[in-house]
Amino acid sequence: MNYSFITIPFLLFSLSFATISHNQPSIAQMKPQIENIANKSVGDTSEVSLDWNGIYQGILPCADCEGIQTKITLHLDKSYVIETKYLDKEAKTFNNKGNFVWNQAGNTIILDNLEDSPSQYFVGEDMLIQLDIKGNKITGDLAQKYILNKVARNETNLTDTKWQLVEIMGQKVAKKDIYIKFNSDGKAINGFDGCNLFMGEYETQMGNRLKFKQMMSTMRACIDMGKEDQFMELLQKVDNYTITDNVLSLNKARMSTLLKFIALKDK
Repeated sequence: MNYSFITIPFLLFSLSFATISHNQPSIAQMKPQIENIANKSVGDTSEVSLDWNGIYQGILPCADCEGIQTKITLHLDKSYVIETKYLDKEAKTFNNKGNFVWNQAGNTIILDNLEDSPSQYFVGEDMLIQLDIKGNKITGDLAQKYILNKVARNETNLTDTKWQLVEIMGQKVAKKDIYIKFNSDGKAINGFDGCNLFMGEYETQMGNRLKFKQMMSTMRACIDMGKEDQFMELLQKVDNYTITDNVLSLNKARMSTLLKFIALKDK
């Protein structure tokens, strides 16, 4: 009798467990979901998920002055420019520039060419946080004083602006009539390469990504079309852009600027 009393609940428990197990997805069925979660975790870094390029500024603490007025400009090619001015001291502004790398975690940049001063900044949403010499976050009452805020872009818009070419691969361009215009209506572009009118389409994505497609031009023959041909070839290689101080730079990955333009007012 006692044996039967124990066996019946045990069998009921076994049947319930079997039913629950049968309803649960197998490891093989869950694999796509697991991989998706893993991939999202790996890619979630400041370097790849934030629009980090731009201008950051603020006043950082100073041991023997009112503060250090600081402005840092980060470019997509991983170059930087830093401007500092010691308040209540000389009116002189110190400028430095160089390149930076990301740390292994992808959340902190390390600036080169800086001696005897902090060179590491944690990159947050629309802010840079200056770290100490060892790369640690500064804590305490002054922690909030080490933040540089991103400047809202008050630049000339990419679209509906006439951009005049001034440089090709870092070389000054003598011709003043080469231009490109991005139309906000329909994602179309048009311009003049110094000999022929051209047109096509462009596509932008997050992070100032840019791609030209379906390019075509008139077929006028001109003397010495080397620059014109180079200009059109470089347009096809562009994959990102920056606008700083009303200067448009068309770039290829981390290489130096391919084409540089200045904004003109349409007449």
